Amino acid sequence: MKKITIGSRGSKLALIYAERVKKEIQKFYKDHIEIKTIVTSGDKNQKDRLSDLGGKGLFSKNIEIELLENKIDLAVHALKDMPSLETKGLLTDCFLKRNDPNEILISKNNIKFNKLKPSSVVGTSSFRREFQLKNKRADLNFKLIRGNVDTRIKKLNEGKYDAIILSKAGIKSLNLMDYITEEFSTDDIIPSVGQGAIAIQCRSNDNDMIKFLKKINHMETHICVTAEREVLKILEGDCETAVGAISKIEGNNINISAELFSIDGKERYYFKSSKNINLSKDLGKEVGKILKEQSKGSYKK
Repeated sequence: MKKITIGSRGSKLALIYAERVKKEIQKFYKDHIEIKTIVTSGDKNQKDRLSDLGGKGLFSKNIEIELLENKIDLAVHALKDMPSLETKGLLTDCFLKRNDPNEILISKNNIKFNKLKPSSVVGTSSFRREFQLKNKRADLNFKLIRGNVDTRIKKLNEGKYDAIILSKAGIKSLNLMDYITEEFSTDDIIPSVGQGAIAIQCRSNDNDMIKFLKKINHMETHICVTAEREVLKILEGDCETAVGAISKIEGNNINISAELFSIDGKERYYFKSSKNINLSKDLGKEVGKILKEQSKGSYKK
């Protein structure tokens, strides 16, 4: 390997993640590393709901095409934006140490979630977040918000929303922690599968790269997010699927908490279980199967 080209979305946050990957690679690789920005379909349309445009792959597809065509050597993604099924010819099996997976609230005048006035407008682009919060406050109005973090905060300041819900990982990476009104624990709001994790993807036949990436892979994160993604695979989830899952390692065990909502958000299904860390993938499959049985398919159109 004479040079490594990393493919990334061009948003401020995506480039911070790509730089983080570059720094990890530089610990073991001294030749030239460059970051190539690639515009994705999800970046081009900042107005419509992702599920109306074709789903999660909108943020990864164009980057994956460049990887398959040997125009880049690696792709960096926010794992939560990736579809549950791997694209043929590619491999996502390397993850940096996970950032905080928690959700946060930013509101006008720093008003906490439970103190928001009835009918306050809360912005989110996620059905999962909307249904989770409706479960807590059915008297609030939830409205679609798209755009990068700066754009969303600007819309809040312009008075288009009374509050917005975002992931802490992005806010922290952008040094915008001062904006946070409230942080939710992962028990309060179960995050999206893989939330907070940076994924590194390569070609599945690039054996040298696969071997190299093992050096920067964070094993605890790998075990946790791989288990969570098994839940999503069993549910055959896409970005319309209102599902959250979070796993934690405690000693030799891994536990997963997961919840799933019906397509209209009126029914909630929840399951939590634990297994030995060596059976983490089996645990993810088990949790997915139980949620699927509980819901009787009500989470799909």
